[in-house]
Amino acid sequence: MDCFAARFPFFVGQSHSVMLHPMINQVLKLGQESLSSLSAIAVSKGPGSYTGLRIGTSTAKGLCYALDIPLLAVNTLEAMARAMQAWQSRPVWLCPMIDARRMEVYCALFDETGQCILPTEARIINENSFEEYLLRQDILFFGDGAAKCHAILSHQPRAHFLKDFYPQARAVGQLAQGLWQAQTFEDVAYFEPYYLKDFVSPPALKT
Repeated sequence: MDCFAARFPFFVGQSHSVMLHPMINQVLKLGQESLSSLSAIAVSKGPGSYTGLRIGTSTAKGLCYALDIPLLAVNTLEAMARAMQAWQSRPVWLCPMIDARRMEVYCALFDETGQCILPTEARIINENSFEEYLLRQDILFFGDGAAKCHAILSHQPRAHFLKDFYPQARAVGQLAQGLWQAQTFEDVAYFEPYYLKDFVSPPALKT
């Protein structure tokens, strides 16, 4: 199941600071829109990489402040599950996973309707993870954190894994539409990304 890799050939990693602003301009140009025509800006708030979240959030906040428009913030894992729902034709639960180093992942669990079963958390994966759910329910694990869990959880017959999944801006937009209708806006001045875990800087090198 490598459908996402085929559909998103322009995916590049670790290039947010270089690519984000030119890509925003390109999207506006393709849509024949301008910054002044925007009514709100949606951002994927996390969890995720600290650097990516900081760059995305600061860009969204800066644009919202300059344009005097609302900021909408969408949970990244919820957006991943929403994107995956469009591809599923069977009643399988969805577990998006984002790599959080070592054997830890940021994850959440959703049923086939998108209802949250387990809220977003940082979880260290072992052979008993999700066992109480896998005993009775097929679960699809996907995202860049799922690959390293395959060897540990693949003994479970109801555990399934998808390779090469990338988040979709469309899913963020769909969830943001609900926030817009509910007038659920963030405070542009004080909004911070959903890091989930405190940032711990590496020890300084001794000289």
